[in-house]
Amino acid sequence: MKFTELQKRLNSLVIFRSILQDEVIIKLRTLLDANDQEVESYINYYCDFCASLFYKDTNLSRYIYKFVMRNENVYVSRIAQQKPVENVLHQSLLHELRVLQEVSSLTSQQLLKDLPYPGFLPKWKNTKYQFKKDYLTKMERLPIDGYGMYAKYHVFRLEQHGLLPVKHPDPQDVSELIGYERERNQVKQNTLAFLQGMKASNTLLYGDAGTGKSSTVKAIANAYHKKGLRLIEVSKQLLHKLPELMDELAKNPLKFIIFIDDLSFSGNDDNFVALKTILEGGVGGRQKNVLIYATTNRRHFVKESMKDRNSDELFTNDSIQETMSLAARFGLTITFQKPNKDLYLEIVQGLARENQLTISGDELITQAEMFAIRNNGRSPRTAKQFVEMQKIQEDME
Repeated sequence: MKFTELQKRLNSLVIFRSILQDEVIIKLRTLLDANDQEVESYINYYCDFCASLFYKDTNLSRYIYKFVMRNENVYVSRIAQQKPVENVLHQSLLHELRVLQEVSSLTSQQLLKDLPYPGFLPKWKNTKYQFKKDYLTKMERLPIDGYGMYAKYHVFRLEQHGLLPVKHPDPQDVSELIGYERERNQVKQNTLAFLQGMKASNTLLYGDAGTGKSSTVKAIANAYHKKGLRLIEVSKQLLHKLPELMDELAKNPLKFIIFIDDLSFSGNDDNFVALKTILEGGVGGRQKNVLIYATTNRRHFVKESMKDRNSDELFTNDSIQETMSLAARFGLTITFQKPNKDLYLEIVQGLARENQLTISGDELITQAEMFAIRNNGRSPRTAKQFVEMQKIQEDME
């Protein structure tokens, strides 16, 4: 069987042209050109292709389908940036999807049909996919599902050299968080407004350590990632990179929460100025598809000493007020206070039920209170640590 015409159609690819650089496709094209080779050479090309394919997938159709659906190209870029797609580009897309579907349908039997060799040769699998229908559906859902790494992951971390996906994010679930319903609901409603294109606010979650501020943000991100929400954690040391990150995210149809955990600054910190500029919405400020959620144990963020207040600076009060003003630039501030005894025990009892502890009643309450006294007082974190330790003890018995 001759595959000259199929090779020509592959050469005509423009939108998906990067597939021609794929190792598996390169070896497939070499095999398609090897029809006039000696039997021994043809078998070598055939098995060379199979080895390359099987390393990635035993199903040729699925391999090409995944490439097409994950590929970042000019068509995806136009849709993502909500730019008009010219008819010539759309017609090219339809043509190329037909070509790639045809390639994905190539079977082992077709390539071995006229081979005079009675011995064993491996055979790949094929599956019938609807390339055109599925791809156009994907384009419609791009603002929700994302593309590239944003389609595969929903939590990211900003590093010095760029964004990295978090492959195994904290699986925190909103339903597993006990207490602080009012505070958590405020974060939830703000996030839903953001996802629906309504007015939403940068949010500061302020309060005592261990009260569930960070867990709330992570749980909200997990709850709404299928609605187009992505979480990017940024450390305090990299806040100066926020303007650059904002510019990159502005081209993306998804919605992003920039998560800054345990926010605080030292005096004369350049990162303080960078964050303040973003919150003020100046040049290079935040985009419509980005919110900032920050947690802190400090109401005014900046570590301050009596030496700072007795500074030689002429307008000392102005400097102090500037460091205190950052918190006011968050549109929404939610306070997480240490739980009282009743709330603490409610959290303990809820976690005990989830973990199916056998200890209950007065004994559970007594042990939980003693644990809190020994471990920095009552808090959701203390309750969780107590229940985890109790679970370990019961499992060992």
